[in-house]
Amino acid sequence: MKTHGISSVLFSCDHNAVRSPMAEGLMKKRYGTEIYVQSAGVKHDLEIDGFAIAVCAEMDIELDAHRARSFDEMQEWGDAIDGFDLVVALSPASFAQAKELTKGFAAEVEYWNITDPTATGTMRDEKLASYRKTRDQIEQHIKNRFG
Repeated sequence: MKTHGISSVLFSCDHNAVRSPMAEGLMKKRYGTEIYVQSAGVKHDLEIDGFAIAVCAEMDIELDAHRARSFDEMQEWGDAIDGFDLVVALSPASFAQAKELTKGFAAEVEYWNITDPTATGTMRDEKLASYRKTRDQIEQHIKNRFG
């Protein structure tokens, strides 16, 4: 596997309830103990999304124990952003905040344009299809970036 010298990755999005926990779970499944992986959001005002849990469970990725947290809470809990080699932002707001928080640090910041599935579909099947599409986008980005 080609991790490109990356030993720690932080995924971020707006609420740490859908995209970043999905990315954290997918990355942990693929790289397990090789890379330290966490996630955070700009805000912590939501809990983990049930559809995100469901579509990750389809791939044997357990998200129901995930506890959403913000960048601020992450720092308070001792997971300082300057301890990560790479911060991957999955939303424009988290990209802006990650760039601001990593000023003066060696952490690399990337933006992956990942669809927010929460506003798509009204029926359960439509919602699940939207979340699967987002999950698969994230998985493809991980494969492209890390091998």
